Amino acid sequence: MALYTIGDPHLSDGVQKPMDVFGGVWHGYREKLEQNLRQLLQPDDMLVIAGDFSWGMTLAQALPDFRFLESLPGQKVLLKGNHDYWWETLSKMQRFFAENSINSLQFLHNNCIFYKGTALCGTRGWFYDPNDPSARDDKIFRRELCRLEASLRLARQQSPECEVFCFLHYPPVFSGTEVPEITGLLQQYGVSRCYYGHLHGESCRGAFSGLRGGIEYRLVSADALHFRPLIIME
Repeated sequence: MALYTIGDPHLSDGVQKPMDVFGGVWHGYREKLEQNLRQLLQPDDMLVIAGDFSWGMTLAQALPDFRFLESLPGQKVLLKGNHDYWWETLSKMQRFFAENSINSLQFLHNNCIFYKGTALCGTRGWFYDPNDPSARDDKIFRRELCRLEASLRLARQQSPECEVFCFLHYPPVFSGTEVPEITGLLQQYGVSRCYYGHLHGESCRGAFSGLRGGIEYRLVSADALHFRPLIIME
């Protein structure tokens, strides 16, 4: 029984937008990812995907990618990334899954999920330069803060003393700076670990992986992990 995470697989089984065009580590990424997932995942495991799951523009276009996940052992948890254009309201997504017999996928969205007594919280987050206010959309940013706090609050209401892991798509810490509103919430609610994606290639140089403010941060973009999910709990 193990908990894994990975971000940004950018699957495209239902549309013609494979990441192989970027070459390098992305060459043959779909095959590498599938091989690693099938090698690692067991029926009682859980996999959290930190956004940018599918290039499908609609739920129907993303269906082949959902079915790929469904074919794998264990439970899978999805949170929204900036390229998950297929994302709809929670009720619409759950209804679509029910209609298409997708039973092993669930969403981390205005909620929290428990794994062996550990609370899994999160949301997409927001990525901006704190020194450049024009680089952020305040409406979206505030909405994401509300979603993050709602997730964290639920965890503490359900199990006040539990350990809390947070999953975000956008990095809360980047190139020596941080998004204080987000990191402040993580500290306020006693998050012990934060996993995030979004960064690729040269951008990974600005990623922060380590301890900051009592929280362990780790970049889990698929290419940064060489398309092998990171085990974070056994």
